[in-house]
Amino acid sequence: MLEINWIQDCINHERYYFSKHGDQERQNDQLTIVEIEEAILTGRILESYDDTGRGASCLVVGFTSTGKPIHIVCGHSTDWLVIITVYIPTPPKFKTPYERG
Repeated sequence: MLEINWIQDCINHERYYFSKHGDQERQNDQLTIVEIEEAILTGRILESYDDTGRGASCLVVGFTSTGKPIHIVCGHSTDWLVIITVYIPTPPKFKTPYERG
């Protein structure tokens, strides 16, 4: 199970990388790497997911310095954080950044 302190430590020490899918989704939503880092560093774990074949993961919700909400699905590979996907939570899937639709 991933913990927010470990996730944030990986960001602070630049011990993370984007999956190919995660980087593509970041670009699709026109999110910068700095915005992703800000959201993780101010974020909290919203949902935790069991190992589905690629290891345990979790959904982090956080905000940029301008208040933009971002969801980040995180996993790990050994001692590195893997950013699996990122997106801006919007209806109908999410009512608010914290609540599913």
